[in-house]
This record gives sequence, C-alpha cells and structure tokens, in this order.
Amino acid sequence: MRAAAARVLARSALGALGALGTMGVAHPAAAQAVGSASPPDPRQPMVERYEYTITLPDTGAHIDVSALVRLASYPTVDTVIFDLDDAMKVTNVVFMCDDELEQARWSREPGRLLVPVRDRSGGAVRHPWTQTNCIRIVYDGVPTDGLIIGTDAKGRWQAFGDNFPNRARHWLVSQDHPSRKAKVTFRVIASVDHAVVANGALVEEGLDTRGRRVTTWREDRPIPTYGMVIAAGPLAMLSLGRTACGLAEDGGCVPQAVWFANDVRAFMPGEFARAGQIVEFFARTIGPYPYEKLGHLQSSTRYGGMENPSAIFYFDRGFRRAGGIDDGLIAHETAHQWFGDAVTEREWAHIWLSEGFATFFAALWAQQAHGDTTYARELADMRTAVLRAPIVAKHAVIDSVEVDPNKLLNENSYPKGGLVLAMLRDELGDSAFFGGLRRYYAAHRHGNALTQDLQAALEAAAGRPLGWFFDQWLRRPGWAQLRTAFTWDAAAHRVTLRVEQDARFGAYRLTLPVELEFADGSKRVERVAVDAVASQSVVLPSSFTSAPIAVRCAPSQRLLATCAAQ
Repeated sequence: MRAAAARVLARSALGALGALGTMGVAHPAAAQAVGSASPPDPRQPMVERYEYTITLPDTGAHIDVSALVRLASYPTVDTVIFDLDDAMKVTNVVFMCDDELEQARWSREPGRLLVPVRDRSGGAVRHPWTQTNCIRIVYDGVPTDGLIIGTDAKGRWQAFGDNFPNRARHWLVSQDHPSRKAKVTFRVIASVDHAVVANGALVEEGLDTRGRRVTTWREDRPIPTYGMVIAAGPLAMLSLGRTACGLAEDGGCVPQAVWFANDVRAFMPGEFARAGQIVEFFARTIGPYPYEKLGHLQSSTRYGGMENPSAIFYFDRGFRRAGGIDDGLIAHETAHQWFGDAVTEREWAHIWLSEGFATFFAALWAQQAHGDTTYARELADMRTAVLRAPIVAKHAVIDSVEVDPNKLLNENSYPKGGLVLAMLRDELGDSAFFGGLRRYYAAHRHGNALTQDLQAALEAAAGRPLGWFFDQWLRRPGWAQLRTAFTWDAAAHRVTLRVEQDARFGAYRLTLPVELEFADGSKRVERVAVDAVASQSVVLPSSFTSAPIAVRCAPSQRLLATCAAQ
C-alpha cells in the first residue's frame, strides 16, 4: 500500500502527505484508526458474502444502501454484531434469503449494529427465522470517511472507496477486520454519465426505469473489508488486453485495464504498459493470479497506491504527469494481490506479511526488469531507511504493542520486512526460498496467515529450523551492532577475527562479509559465520601469503548490521 516517501518507500505507499527526508515515512494526519481495530468475537458467525445495492447521488454525498449479508453458518450466538458508523442511519432489518422474510429487531451502540437472533425469554430458545442465514440491512446517510465523495480536478462529481485500515464501516455494514474475509457483490446505481468499477468481474450493466446506470460487479473470492471498494465518476477506460495467459487461477488470462480522467489521456498507458509483464512475472514466481481481472484506477485515495483486490487505486497526481506512476509502484501494489489480498494477515501486528512482501517483490521486479545493480540499490535504500528510523530501535517488526494499524505503516513493516525477506533469500538460496513462498501462498490463499505460518512453510522447504532467524529479525527491535579487531598469525598465515556484539539489541547469528586489504593495494572478501554470542574469536577459513594491513567488516547492502573497528 500507499506511497509518498522517496524511491522504495514512495513505491510502497506509506502516506499521502509528502515525504520526511530521503527515505522518511509520512503518516497522513487524516488516516486515524476508527472504531476498534480488534478482531470480532470468534463466536460471531463468519460472513460468506456481502451483497450491497448502493444508490449514489448525482450531487452531494447522501447514499442509500441495502445490504444482504449471507452468513457462512447459522449463528450460535444470541446477537450478531456488525460494524457500522453512527452517521449511517438504519431504517430496516429483516431476516431474508431469496423469498423468505421475517422482520428483525435491532439496536445501536457507538459504531455498531446489533441484531438479536435468539430470544431466551421465559427459559425458551426461539429462533426468529428458520431456514435462512441471511440478514438484510437498509440504511442511508452521508459517509464521514471510507467512501470519499467529492469532485475531480475539473469540478465533476466522483466517489472512491478508501477503506484502509478499518474505515469500511463508515459506509459498508460489515465485520471490519482483516481476519473476516468474505465474497462481495456491488450493485451500484449512479448517473448515466458515470462509469462504475469495483472488485471482481463485471456481471451486468444497464439502465433503470429512471434512466440511471445500474452496474453490478461480483467478487467470488473472499477478500478483506479494507479492499471492498467502488469507484464512480467520469472515468475513461483503456484496455491493456488479456495478459498472463495460462497463469490466472482459472487457467485463463488476466484482463487488465486503466481507468482515468479524460484530461490525462495523453499520459496513458505510460508505465502501465508493463502491467502484463509484472503480473506474469509474479504469477510464475508465486502462483496463479488470484482474481478475475486487474484494474488500475486514478482515484482520490489518500495513499500513493491502495491494493484493493482486482482494482488498484492510485493517487490522482501520479496520473497528471509523464512517469508519475512508475513501474515500482505498480509492482508493489500488484504484489499485494497475492500478499495482503489473497493471503491476508490475521492480526494487524503481522502486517509485514503484506507490506514487507510487497516491498521485497517490488525490488524483485526491479531485478527482473532492470538488472542486479538496480536490485542491489533497492536493498541498499531499504537498509539505509531501517538504520535511520527511530521506530526500528524501539519496536519489533511483529508489533503486538501498537493498537493503531495506521502507526504500523512504518519502516519496520516496509523496508525492514522487505530486507528480512532478502536476507532469507540469501540464507536459504533461491530454490528453498521461493519454494517455501509458493508453499506458504498455496496453503493460505484466500485465507489468513500469521508469521509462524510463513516460518513453517520455509522450514519445510529448507529442511531445517529457522526459529532463530525469525526471532532475531522479526520478534525483537533493532539490528546487529558489531565491533571487530584482528590478529595475524605469521607462522600459520592465518587471520583471527575478534567479534563483539553490542548488548543494546542482543546478539545475532549471521554470515558477515569481511574485507582484507593488503600492502600492494589488493583486497579480498571472506565470509565469516558469526554466532549469537556477545563475544567470539573466529579464524578466517583461508590462509594468506602476507599480513593484511587492514581487516574490516563490510556488511552488504542486504545485511542489517553495522560494524566498527575496535
């Protein structure tokens, strides 16, 4: 998700209100967590599908919604609870699937809708409906967030969903947490002058009796509520064709298109011309593309890019100049279709499984498209960002302390998470690393995962335990801080390296590149296995014909360590 800091972090979309330094992270002041970010009570029934019929205005911001919520199972709780902002006024609730209908009672609490489904009065249990797992909820109002209704650069009416992290509740009655994924259908009634785009496949488009456009999009894979969106406005469409043929989940092709305001047509398709190559590369690397299409939309999102499943929203200004949306941002948001959308973190504390992956895979695309030097530069920029960020020294990547999901959009989740994956790649080698990622994706596709699930998949692929790696890089703050000194054994022609690790962040197990410099000006790099101990002496594996004049550790652009000579 989301961009606005320079280079790597600009691609990763960390905020919409500008950059803080070369690799700084900008947190939009408006992007505050709303309501509870905690998961729903596990006893609450899962939703199988939301079916929203939304009537949009031609002017103004008042919307009318009829939501049919199909539960995955019959409720065992007395009351089903949904998230819904108080600005949305509920006018009716009925138990209804197909032709069955029975009036329901409901009540409101701040930010929630409560629908009793059992009556235990008089010691008896009475189910108010018999054969249905459906609840229809009718409501209306002016969204205070989530659905951003306004005007474009030419003053024309438009609306864009922008739900991250838990702002869907401002306009969509839902279980608004990433652990509660569901399928979704949007039936949108809007001005005949407006195009409407949403998740999934276009099912139907026509006119109602009043001459207004009725558009239905249907997503048949479960997706997180933060990615359930619509776009409506005077948008033009440019088809990018049928891409990545044979690499879609159904074995077919992936239709791609760009939706944009007509006044930026001269800049199209720009870097979106690479979108097909990006999807094909990721599909071959990870697994089949998981959704029915992939749309790229100019929008009013507050983020640089928002990875809504099958309908990525990009920031408006990026479309208003040549090269404003680069292939790195497209790659970052496209990678999210696999990691973040298809495989979604079960808890916010594990958001690096989304953002770290997208950051790493954007760098991987850079390697594929632009070469190893560009990949190395991307990793070096990540490392610089991590070492400069105060949050990295204070909190672990898996941050169970922070309760505001917006504040987890930081250097831990993005560049440190991405660098952890790069270090894992170096530790395991490409075969085990990518094999483990494919195993992880296949096991949790269209579901949720935690970091331990990734660890298990990589351990299975590598055939060895990796708890030490995950613990030191993800479950505690900081990075390796080393001090080194060397001695020369003239008789044995060997160098002994003394390595001490600072107690601030604890000791790390790693492979340390060491550069030796000789009197004739030549240099040589050796790799030294360092244990997770405070102090140790290591004899370098090679012998040398002459004594080095200097021995210094040289952490690579992908090793999260600093080193000083004693």
